Formats: sequence, structure tokens, C-alpha cells
Amino acid sequence: MARAPDAAQLALRGLRVLEIGTGPALAYTGKLFADFGAEVVKVEAPGGDAWERMPPLLGESEPRSALWAWLHTNKRSVAADPVADAGWLERLAQTCDVVLDARALDAGLSVLERPIAGAAPPAVEIVFTWFGEDGPYSAYTGSEAVCRALSGAVFNSGPVEGPPHMPHELQTGIAAGLMAFSAAVAAWMGRAHGSRRYVLSVHEAVFHTVEMEAGMVQDGRHAPRLGVNRFCGTHPTGIYATAEGWIGIFTHTLPQWVALCEAIGRPELAHDPRYANGAERMARADEIDAMLRDALRTRTAQQWFADLGARKHPTVLVPTMAELLAQDVHRQRHAFVPVTAGAARCEGPIVPLRLGAAGPLRGGAAPARGADNAHYRGAGLLHLPVRASGTAHGLPLQGTTIVDLTMGWAGPLAARTAADLGAEVVKVESTVYPDWWRGANFTEEFYRERLYEKNANFNLMNRNKRGITLDLARPEGRQLLLQLVAQADAVVENYSAEVLPKLGLDDAALRKVNPRLVMVSMPAFGLGNAWSDTRAYGGTLEQASGLPLHTGHPDGPPAMTSYAYGDPVGGLNAGAALLLALCVQRDTGQGMLLNLSQVEAMLPMAAPFVLEQSVHGAVAQRQGNRHPLHAPHGCWRCAGPDDWLVASVRTDAQWQALCGVLGRPDLAADAGLLQAPGRRAQQDRLDAAVAAWAATRSADTAMQELQQAGVSAGVVRSIPRLMDDPHLRARGFWQRLERAHVGHYLSGSTPLRQDGRPLPIRQVAPTLGEHTAQVLGERLGLTPAQLAALEQRAITGRSARPKTGRTAA
Repeated sequence: MARAPDAAQLALRGLRVLEIGTGPALAYTGKLFADFGAEVVKVEAPGGDAWERMPPLLGESEPRSALWAWLHTNKRSVAADPVADAGWLERLAQTCDVVLDARALDAGLSVLERPIAGAAPPAVEIVFTWFGEDGPYSAYTGSEAVCRALSGAVFNSGPVEGPPHMPHELQTGIAAGLMAFSAAVAAWMGRAHGSRRYVLSVHEAVFHTVEMEAGMVQDGRHAPRLGVNRFCGTHPTGIYATAEGWIGIFTHTLPQWVALCEAIGRPELAHDPRYANGAERMARADEIDAMLRDALRTRTAQQWFADLGARKHPTVLVPTMAELLAQDVHRQRHAFVPVTAGAARCEGPIVPLRLGAAGPLRGGAAPARGADNAHYRGAGLLHLPVRASGTAHGLPLQGTTIVDLTMGWAGPLAARTAADLGAEVVKVESTVYPDWWRGANFTEEFYRERLYEKNANFNLMNRNKRGITLDLARPEGRQLLLQLVAQADAVVENYSAEVLPKLGLDDAALRKVNPRLVMVSMPAFGLGNAWSDTRAYGGTLEQASGLPLHTGHPDGPPAMTSYAYGDPVGGLNAGAALLLALCVQRDTGQGMLLNLSQVEAMLPMAAPFVLEQSVHGAVAQRQGNRHPLHAPHGCWRCAGPDDWLVASVRTDAQWQALCGVLGRPDLAADAGLLQAPGRRAQQDRLDAAVAAWAATRSADTAMQELQQAGVSAGVVRSIPRLMDDPHLRARGFWQRLERAHVGHYLSGSTPLRQDGRPLPIRQVAPTLGEHTAQVLGERLGLTPAQLAALEQRAITGRSARPKTGRTAA
């Protein structure tokens, strides 16, 4: 049972936060602050926010959006005209500890020349932009869909023949919001060193949901769009109908393939060389899918989930929103909470950063527009914020130590979030069981050629860390780890739920040596429930959220994003939760166990559909690439091979501009198309007009023509093209690094900039055991002789070795 929050212990109680501007990235950042107890003051323009009309609507008694209400629980609202009330807004901003400023998303970068707090900078300021403050795209008209397209997060989703899939815009906002929130919390912890202003690029933030693809490009393993539910060079990884319900499977290793073959009654295929590895199975994907479609219809999804789960095959139910809302594993964790707006009430996902008594709040009410005007035009202006002297140039988490026991993508990304912001992160591996992203095909070549040092994804996920090796299966290794933990502020782990307890290194054991420790655990469904031992990959997490049932084209099957989506989403959430817990630790001196669920971290991405189910008792059919509010909005084929353009007409003025670019005065003059509802009613006609125009020019040319007219548009970049994108190149986003065994490679930067510069990459990813002697010598006082003895006994080491080569204890 999840521990209830306590208003007196909420992690961010006492902070005053100003939220000014519109859009889901800003709103979700503010929601995270508000649901952890901060006093968040949302500034609303007199005409309101377009997202107040975003479906689903709550009903006639409360015509606002349920999604808008969910994004604004526990906030306060003031209505103000940015021009007429500029002086009062400046005074209000000067009473705030944190300012979240997204004015540039609507008004352009010029608005940032007038700081909202005037000449008195707040302790923390996060500025939201579409593309950053410089570079060729910086003046572009942005949107969540366009940023997603230009970031590489659309190209590989969908059918081979296209068009690629475009998910709900909220998903872009949540990813950007998590990164903005993490930076703000870290900056608040480092406020003693001076005020901090970070500028966020939404475009670069979205890239971090597909960052794995940049590693695959550099390893020569990147594949073109393979089709719906086909990715990562292995199969089967799909969603299948059963006798009752949908089942999601993700077959990666040979033992998993063997288990699947035995379960469906085809044991003769288990060791057939035609299916021996992921590449062979991918080459026969159509054949495998046909076999599975027949076999899986013989039993229910619940039966397959139980059977395959018992065989340790990554398998989950793919629930409808009605089924998701009823699942015990989520109900027991209070994963769905009440959302109210006026007299209307529904349920939405809880903020998935679980800190027990420190939050988050279990639901809340959204404010009526301007409900708090009187307070903030009166006594509210007397609040005195924390003031920082000068501008900090160091990183805010300097002096924080984290022990990283993670592997793959989600866990290392969580730890890297803190490392990028200045924490010292010590990554612990074993020479027998190194991080599986170094490689999992333990051939003789793997050891001889040190292939474990040459995986680009490992190098991207583990920057700014120091690396050591310890054999935790042996008493000496465990004892050394405990000594490191005794000096650390936090431990992050993403092992299977049974691993650390078997080693005697569970939360209780670690807290015994360090009562103030923050411990982050992040299994698929959280700890302590019936599904805690479920095996999962990033695709599995996405399947279990139900999101694929609402992604893709109406006439297609349920569709995953094809980017192991659950991994980066889980990592971003775990990183934010880690920083929040460290903030509480600094205030109280107390540690805590963070019992996170990576599936639960996916649920905010599904919030529009969860809320629709709660409000209306059903969810509408998938709309493909169309938008609930804007039209035309979609993805159109251009003249080049597999060349695509995303465009989103967000205002009536943009519609007139689009007609001018298309050379269609007839459409511009059509009274039925002057406003968005009329355009939505004639989308087939408008799609045809845009498609005919786009087909005659390259996507880059089309983007430039539309952007010059002020229409939000962007190329659907593939990751290989993205790595030579002129905007990212001009901004220095790609940093050229050098590392032993691989030479030079490219790493992306954080999407946040301070003083116009990316946050520094202070340390390339460690080679195996690179810093063992340094860390154990500095932190534990081991002598050179002691270090040599540990290496001789293979408790530590700098070369991977087979399990059979382990020295006996």
C-alpha cells in the first residue's frame, strides 16, 4: 500500500512558483511543483489557454477540458493582460522563488528581452523555447508536433510505406516538462551559489526520447522504418489479439524465444537455426506473426500473461483504458486520482514520482480563471522569496554522491540526469556481468576484441560518470559496496526485483549503513505487488500502459512508437524523483526508498485517453495523425524518397498564410474554412490540397516556405539526417568526444543552456573499471597493495571475463 502524503512534509512546500505562458510542457512542469506542495501561481490571459478546449471536455456544467484540469491541479490562478498588467506581473514575479516562463512559445523570442521579474532575477528561472535562443530554427513557428518531427522521434514509427505516426502532443510536453522540472529542482538545491537561469529547447528535449537511435547510427546498426511494432532488430515484439483481450510480447534473447515456442506448442522451432537470433527472426517476421496470430487466439490474454510470465518471457496485458483503470496493481498504488474543476469530477493518472509522505498529492482541483486575483493584487505581493546573490557558474549538484547500480537505458539515464547537473556518480559493474548495454552476446570475440567497450549507446548513457568494478556475488565485493554506500547520498538500481535481496543488498541492508540514504528502485510495476517480478523492456512498458491502442492510423493495428519508449520515459521520471528525494534529504536529513513503477511513469502519456474513459465511459477511435483542435494537421509525403513534412495550422491567421503558400485563394475565401471547427469538418479536402503541394518539393523546401509565412512546419528527420542537422550543428548540440577503444564519437547535449552554453560533458563514459583504483583509494583509503590484491582475486578488474572464469571465494 502506497504511503499517503502529508501536507506538512510535501517535498516542495514553502516554494512560490510563477507559471506564465501556455502549452503542455509548461503546464506539466507546474503540475509537478504543485502536486508536491509548491504554491504555483498560473497567469492566464483574459481569453484563456487554447488547451482549455482540448478534448475530452468535462461536460455542460464545466465546459473546460478534463486534460487542462488534470494539468493544473492544486494551482492558483490569476487573470492578467501581459501588456496592461506588466507592472503588476513584474511585482508578482519578484515575490516568487521559481519562475517558469513560456511566453516565447506564443510571442516569439523577442518577449524574452523583457524579463518577467525585471532587474531582480529569481533564485531559479526556466525559460521555455521551441528551438533555443540561437541557430537557424530559433525564429521558427513551433509546435509540439513539429518539434517531435524535427527531433527524429517520428520517422521510424508507423508502416514502412508511411505516413509515419504522430502521437498526441501531450507526450512531447511531458518529456520536456520532466527535464525542465529536474533542472529547476537541482537549481533550487544549488541556490546558495547564486541564481540560475536555464533555457530549455523543446526540440532538443524530445530528442532524448529517441537518443538510443543516435548510438545505433554510430554503431552501424540503425535500421530504416521496419513497420508497425517492428524495431530494434529482433522479433517478435508485437501486440496480438487473443481469445479475449490483447497481449504484448517482447522476445529479445534466445531463452525467451525458446520459452515462447514451448508455450505455444511449437518446441521444434525453439532451436531451429532459422530463428537462432533476432536478425534471423526479423527476416521471417511475417511468417512468425502469422503463426502467433493463430496460436495466441487459443487462450485469453490473462492466461497467456500467467503462462509466459512464469516462463520469464517479457509479456504484459495490453489494456483498454477501462481495463487499465480497473487493474488492481495500479489501484493498490493509487495510480489514478480524482481531478475536479467546478462541480465536475473525473479520474486521471497520479504524478508517478513516489516519495511517500513527501508526495505527490493524490489528486486535486483545478482553479477557475482569475480565482486568486484579489489575493495576489493585495496581501500576496508581500511574500518575500529566497534571493540568491549573483549568477552561479558551477553546476548545482556539486558535492552530491550517487552510487549507480543500473544497466541499459532507463536506470543509467536517471543517474545521468544527476551527473549532468554536477553530481558525482559512481557506476558499479562486474567484470562477469557488465552493463548489458555493453553487449549481451558473450562470444570469444566479445572478450578478445573488447567489444564491451565499443557500444555507442553505453557511451551516450554514461557520460559524466566514474566507473568501477566490484563482484557483488562475493563477500569482499559486497562489503566494499556497503562502504561506498555509507558515504553516498543516493543509490539508483534497476535490477530485477529479486536480485538485490538475494545478494543481501536490499534497501534495509543499505539503510543500515546509511540511514539518510535515498534509494531509487524502478521495476516495471513497482515493488511489493503481484506483478513486481514481470520482465520488461522499454517496449513492454509501453504495451502495458495501453497507449498503443490509441496510437497509429484508424485502419491499422495497435501501434508502439518503435523507440523503446518506456525506457527514456522511465529514466526521466526516475531522475526527477531522485532529485526531489535529494531535496527532501537536504531539508530533513532523512532518507527514503523510492518505489517507482516504470509502467506508471508511462500513464501520464496516456492521460488524454484515461481521462476520456473516466469522463465519457469510452474512448473514441484512433484519429491517426489528425489533431483534436487544429486543422489541417498531419504528415504529408514530399518529393524525395521517404521524405515527409509535418505541418500544424494552429490559428486562423496561419490558415490564411497556408492558403497563400499553397496558391489556393479559393480555400482562403471559403467561409466554411475560416475557423478550425469548419476546417476539421473538411479534413479530407484539406489533406488533399496540402498533399498535392508537398509532393512537388522536398521536405526541407516545404518547411522553409511554410515557416517563412509563419506556419508551423518541420521535416520528419531520420536520426542519421538529424546528426547533420544544420540547426543542431550551429548550436553545438553535437559534441565530438574521444574515448579509449572507440576514438571520436558524437554525443548530444542536455536540452538546457546556461549563459548560452550547453551543460559541460566533464567525463566521457568510463571504460570497464577505469576508476576503480581512484575511487576506492580516495573514498575508502585502500592502498596500492590492497587494490592489487583485489584485482588479482578478480573482485575488481578492467577486463570482462566469462562467468566460468570467476575465482572461487
